[in-house]
Amino acid sequence: MAGMKLGSKSDTFRRQGQAWFCTTGLPSDVTVEVGEMSFHLHKFPLISKSGLLEKLITENSDKDDGCIIKLPDIPGGAKSFELVARFCYGVKLELTASNVVYLRCAAEYLEMTEEIHEGNLIAQTELFLNQVVLRSWKDSLKALKTCDDLLPYAENLNIVKKCIESLAVKACTDPNLFGWPIMEHGTMQSPGGSVLWNGISTGARPRNSSSDWWFDDVSSLSFPMHTRLISVMESRGIRREIIAGSLTCYAKKYLPGLHRRHSLGSVPLTSVPPEEEQRQLLQEIERLLPLEKGLISTKILFGLLRTAMILRADESCISNLERRIGMQLDHATLEDLLLPNFSDSTETLYDVDCVQRILEHFLAMDQANVGAASPSEVDEEQSASSHSMAPITNVAKLLDAYLAEVAPDVNLKPQKFRSLAAAVPDYARPLDDGLYHAIDIYLKAHPWLAESEREQLCRLMDCQKLSLEACTHAAQNERLPLRIVVQVLFFEQLQLRTSIAGCLLVSDNLDGSRPLRSGLAVSGEGGGGWATAVRENQVLKVSMDNMRMRVSELEKECLSMKQEIEKLGRITHRRNNNVSRKLGFKIKSQMCSAQDSSVSEQLRSEKPQLKASKHKKQLSTVL
Repeated sequence: MAGMKLGSKSDTFRRQGQAWFCTTGLPSDVTVEVGEMSFHLHKFPLISKSGLLEKLITENSDKDDGCIIKLPDIPGGAKSFELVARFCYGVKLELTASNVVYLRCAAEYLEMTEEIHEGNLIAQTELFLNQVVLRSWKDSLKALKTCDDLLPYAENLNIVKKCIESLAVKACTDPNLFGWPIMEHGTMQSPGGSVLWNGISTGARPRNSSSDWWFDDVSSLSFPMHTRLISVMESRGIRREIIAGSLTCYAKKYLPGLHRRHSLGSVPLTSVPPEEEQRQLLQEIERLLPLEKGLISTKILFGLLRTAMILRADESCISNLERRIGMQLDHATLEDLLLPNFSDSTETLYDVDCVQRILEHFLAMDQANVGAASPSEVDEEQSASSHSMAPITNVAKLLDAYLAEVAPDVNLKPQKFRSLAAAVPDYARPLDDGLYHAIDIYLKAHPWLAESEREQLCRLMDCQKLSLEACTHAAQNERLPLRIVVQVLFFEQLQLRTSIAGCLLVSDNLDGSRPLRSGLAVSGEGGGGWATAVRENQVLKVSMDNMRMRVSELEKECLSMKQEIEKLGRITHRRNNNVSRKLGFKIKSQMCSAQDSSVSEQLRSEKPQLKASKHKKQLSTVL
């Protein structure tokens, strides 16, 4: 830190309790009281430098109790006046960035102008401020910190404005251009890691020249000063993402609850402000954050939202944070969504209502983006449909995982579960496996649900959008209603038949490629082509056999299910004539048609086996 030497005399001041004495050999003839501290000094050194002290000493010299001057309003209090007294006596004094603002404000208050004495304190402090302090990043920052104790004097003297302008200019400029040693041949460091300047260790640590190098430095300012600095930087055209980064860094430093795994042991307890100050700080930071999407990470926004709930921030702050998160929900993770419930009105472990509001903001924004597209952009959007569907598809997967995580909560009502699951449109889920998994967990954790409530939950998923593995699991799931199991079995059979038809098509293509393979074998591949054909036929045969066995098992299960349904229908027919409408003739007819068609399907399935034997005969003939 740069300094400026003033005075040349040795120190003649000593302190005794709450009093300062000047040991010059002459008795004191004036007492200056500043707060609880008293200074026993001499009239002449003070009158020769201060216009205010000259006037006050003249007015109080004729009193019987001695000349006592009271200065209750001097900027900086006793600390400032001690430095002023040393200057008046010509004692050695060093101006630094930490005390120059105190001296400048006190000098202005005491009227220490050039008219009173040449080279007076106002001129000396102004020179040091403009020529030394404001040219250095560190010194400007230190001077600005001291201004908080000297308001409004520092504000009226434009010291605050000058320091903020100096910092704003430097933050928007390459850090190598001001205040730091210049490296001509790369970064030169001493063995201890400090910066070298012309081979001499400066004690400074090497700095990163990225755009966020100043974030941690300015976070040491009070929030009003930090806000004014950010405002000036914004007026100078600094990028919005840099402003967001600076505010985020400030929030991390003074809001210890921002991170879920944050340890208070890593932060000095003295730096943690009270909850009321944290709440006000959080609300101000939220108000200043840019509204553009993607400037702030989703994890940080969730941390701010969680902290706002803990600190009981006002509703507008929480609502705005939820809206910000909703704009970029597709970048969130499951851990982000698991917000603990801090409300006293509900008993659920996680705040499901908050997640639903965030989801509604995302869907509203997604619909607005779709509706804003002009007719000329329709073809382009259709060509890039897979890309445009990625955000909402990611959100659907995230929501299904969230539903599976909160499903074991016994206090989660079925209507709340259904409302959250149904909020995502059907087209956002290519497969309903994740939703089926969440429903299955919910049914397992809530075994007391009525049959009607189980059916309502199961209607959330589309059985036609379940994978073969999910269908196999659902067909054996005792927690699912009987009607849902029947539908799952039917669509599973359809999927298997579709798979068999695809295998038949592959087999036909393999038959058509045999002459080409034989030609290649004769021309140069030797027996490699025939060996590959044999292996493919064997693999195809095994897979076809497995599929036929699975279809046979499903047909038996469907037949048993049909008989059970018919038996149940005959028993209940005597009690209620409407039972046939409840079971549904449509499903029965579909099952019957599925069983009838399985016979013809089995006949067609023998075709690959005949073709495989045909290939074997050809191979034996060639060999």
